[in-house]
Amino acid sequence: MKKILTLFLVSILLLTACSSKTKNGGAADSTKSTNEITVWTWDPNFNVKAMKIAEEFYKKENPNFKLKIIENAQEDIVQKLNTSLSSGTTKGLPNIVLIEDYRAQSFLKAYPDAFYDLSKYFKAEDFAEYKLAPTSLNGKHYGLPFDTGVAGLYVRTDYLQKAGYTVDDLQGLDWNKYIEIGKKVKQATGKYMLALDPKNLGIIREMIQTSGSWYVKEDGVTPNLADNEPLKEAFRTYKEIVNAGISKPISDWSQFVASFNSGAVASIPTGNWITASVKAEASQAGKWAVVPFPKQSGIPNSVNATNLGGSSWYVLNIPGKEKAAEFLAKTFGSNVEFYEALNKEIGAIGTYKPAANSEAYKAADEFFGGQKVTADFSKWMTEIPQVNYGAHTYVIEDILAAALQDYLKGKDLDKVLEDAQKQAEQQVK
Repeated sequence: MKKILTLFLVSILLLTACSSKTKNGGAADSTKSTNEITVWTWDPNFNVKAMKIAEEFYKKENPNFKLKIIENAQEDIVQKLNTSLSSGTTKGLPNIVLIEDYRAQSFLKAYPDAFYDLSKYFKAEDFAEYKLAPTSLNGKHYGLPFDTGVAGLYVRTDYLQKAGYTVDDLQGLDWNKYIEIGKKVKQATGKYMLALDPKNLGIIREMIQTSGSWYVKEDGVTPNLADNEPLKEAFRTYKEIVNAGISKPISDWSQFVASFNSGAVASIPTGNWITASVKAEASQAGKWAVVPFPKQSGIPNSVNATNLGGSSWYVLNIPGKEKAAEFLAKTFGSNVEFYEALNKEIGAIGTYKPAANSEAYKAADEFFGGQKVTADFSKWMTEIPQVNYGAHTYVIEDILAAALQDYLKGKDLDKVLEDAQKQAEQQVK
């Protein structure tokens, strides 16, 4: 009888243990302390540092809170997330993950139950409107918007002056005027106007977003290449820049940074995240200014504002999600003082609109001749046209990179984009 009773008790214990397992094979976390939150992110000098600053702010009122930051390359995070979520397991996943805005829809649509709805944790209207489409799905906000990729045109004022121009001449600029100025700068100084990497179509993205256009239609799925007038204009502009001899060919990031740190180019049309790299060359202090990004020539609704890059924070739908969401809400979701610290310490410009009225955002930057650069970027951020990036930005861009080379070699533009349209339709079914 004793043996039977013992076996019965052992069986009960085994059944209890088994029932406490989650579907992914890991022990249930219902009793685990949620004071420690895990984050996956990339870039130690920007995103990692931003999270550490957030932890400092949050611990003022939550001293027992612990943040475990795991740094990976962005590509590794994308691969790990896809591998785990596609296999149906959540074991080993973080509570919070940073996802680039261009990639967000692919994750939200592929794994709709994997992410925690953050709608009640922050006020969407407090953030730049253009950030809300890529971070949301079916009316729910899954991403808490972080940094902006608001772009500007960084210009060497000394080179412009030698060519007979001032910063005022670049206000309301379109690309036709930009090319005209570039030719005169090249003639007067021998310097290129900008650097171009044929494999990187970031500048094409920037151009078409000024006109509220993207590689896909408003549904975020249907390729929009063959009949996309802003895209056609962007291709034409790119070819005119190349044919005018005002672009310096480069092949990677280090060459890109070297192009302006060495003084080889007169302008940089790109996202505000390049500011730190520009300022790294201290000998050029006082020689740079930033003006609004050029609008497209011949496109009536094009504006002098656009975006390149940017990312947002997502909470995985796993134990600890409420604590993770609360942490984000009290820092990235609502804290002006926190955003001031981000700007002062790492130069980050968030998309939280109330921060634009803070003293830190209004400060003059002596490197840029006393210009209130952050305030200017914050203003331009509110003017960026909202587009639906969809889930296939990089897949379609690989097709367009080859198409652009065909066009530069003489192939008819309409034919180039019609062929690209067919390829894209086959790949994004």
